[in-house]
Amino acid sequence: MLIKNTHTKKTNITCSQNMRTKTHPILNVKLLILGVFLAFVVIFVLRSSFDSSRASSDEKSTIPVKEAEDDHEKSTSCDSTMTCNKIPTSLAKALIHYTTSTITPQQTLKEISVTSKVLDKKSPCNFLVFGLGHDSLMWTSLNHGGRTIFLEEDESWIKQIQRRFPALESYHVTYDSKVNEANDLLGVGKGPECSAVGDPRYSMCQLALKGLPSEVYEIKWDLIMVDAPTGYHDGAPGRMSAIYTAGMMARNKVEGETDVFVHDVNRDVEDKFSKAFLCEGYMKKQVGRLRHFNIPSHRDASDRPFCPE
Repeated sequence: MLIKNTHTKKTNITCSQNMRTKTHPILNVKLLILGVFLAFVVIFVLRSSFDSSRASSDEKSTIPVKEAEDDHEKSTSCDSTMTCNKIPTSLAKALIHYTTSTITPQQTLKEISVTSKVLDKKSPCNFLVFGLGHDSLMWTSLNHGGRTIFLEEDESWIKQIQRRFPALESYHVTYDSKVNEANDLLGVGKGPECSAVGDPRYSMCQLALKGLPSEVYEIKWDLIMVDAPTGYHDGAPGRMSAIYTAGMMARNKVEGETDVFVHDVNRDVEDKFSKAFLCEGYMKKQVGRLRHFNIPSHRDASDRPFCPE
């Protein structure tokens, strides 16, 4: 537009001059040539601008197609040329479940963090949990690739959880003890038959759980969590046998150490039995209502005392 205006201005000047004076023929030819040249310049600039914008538009429109084709090639060649980092289905389900659930696990964030830090170092591993609850899917997911088994006293609850999470491995357990027998059982546990290290299935100790599935005794557990059975009233089974058996499984392990966690240690039974049979000397820490013990194998050191002095 600037060029056109300039041309118009020059033309007006020329006309004005023609009105005042006689125009020279050579000057008219020069002006004609200049006008044609300027017209070609304007046409060239406008056409170049149009072609550039169209090319830019075409380029933009083809980029997503090319990217889509590249993405498709990557997705189809993932299995054969590279390792896929797709999140496992079990972890995805756990994320969705806990994101949308209004029910919170029994343990607090700080308590859960104690066990999760150990799992982070040891997983995939063998993890035995006394109790089946709202946190079970979380424990299985945190031990992705390992084996996590849950032992539960309530058969109807097992069926309910299995309908929602069929991948969880859980077994029904029957307990013969009662919370109101805890003091007597604590005394029984001090006898020589209860301090002898061996397979709980063949133990002479009254506290040993002998009716668990065979794989529970045969697997060498890296972690054991005692968060069941029910223990908040006198008629409940209580966790006396679960705590004792967890400690004995750890001691009877062929080699290495076992991390044992006991929840609800604010209660009398969990407090006294964890100190007596998991031993204060093996306790690593307590956070809230959770205690963490690290128990070494007693199979490789027959002279090792039941509890460190």
